[in-house]
Amino acid sequence: MAASDADTVRFDSTPVDDGPRRRTSAGTRAAIIVGALLVIVVGLLVLVETVGRGIAERAVADSIERDLPEGVEGEVDVQIRGVSALWQVLTGRMDEVVATAPELSVQGVPVDATVTAYGVPLEEGGSVERAVAEATVDEAALDAIAESQGIDGGLALGEGTVAYSDELEVLGLRVGFEITAEPDAAGDRVLLTPVAAEVRAGGATIDASSLVDRVLGGDPYPVCVADRLPEGVEVAGIDVTPEGATVRLEASDLAIAADTLATTGTCG
Repeated sequence: MAASDADTVRFDSTPVDDGPRRRTSAGTRAAIIVGALLVIVVGLLVLVETVGRGIAERAVADSIERDLPEGVEGEVDVQIRGVSALWQVLTGRMDEVVATAPELSVQGVPVDATVTAYGVPLEEGGSVERAVAEATVDEAALDAIAESQGIDGGLALGEGTVAYSDELEVLGLRVGFEITAEPDAAGDRVLLTPVAAEVRAGGATIDASSLVDRVLGGDPYPVCVADRLPEGVEVAGIDVTPEGATVRLEASDLAIAADTLATTGTCG
């Protein structure tokens, strides 16, 4: 064998057949394209829904702030709850709208308020199916409210109780008293059930609870509040703690009209 033959390595250029090549069928390519389009469409719908919901919530909040009664000021935050805000707009009715105002000022009194409305029509003239409002005030705010209503004396909050204290002049002698009562909601009125009473005179304190029981006979003292609430709105609950008092109001079929809040109920 010649040296040239030993040093030469020959390569076969014929390709090796590893089997048939995999090809993407027309149906598979179509499915991929449709899937990609669906992802894009869903993404756009989510974007439009998010932006649309934000715009709608801000529009509702602005409307509420413009229509706040005289003497009421504050920023309102609105959340539109439900599957699709855009669909609710198209149907002309919102399933659930929650408006919160944690720093609302009512005649200078700070109030933390939340209103949840169900079945809210978008056009004026309709009625809200149901509305629930909660307003929370602290002891100082409660004193300010009482003073604005011409109620002298002081109020103190306890666990489920409200105490009222004041002084009277009897035969030239200053007599102080304090009455503690448990408040209960009763629709158009608040029921005050006295649980304790004290009288202070000449440096001495007298427990007068038994006297109150004899005078009232153990029955709660009703205080009508209908004339201080929009017509159709009722007191549904009262929760009192030393930190503050929360009042829950409810209404059904509340008309969406400019004079709704201005028209109050009556005390019969």
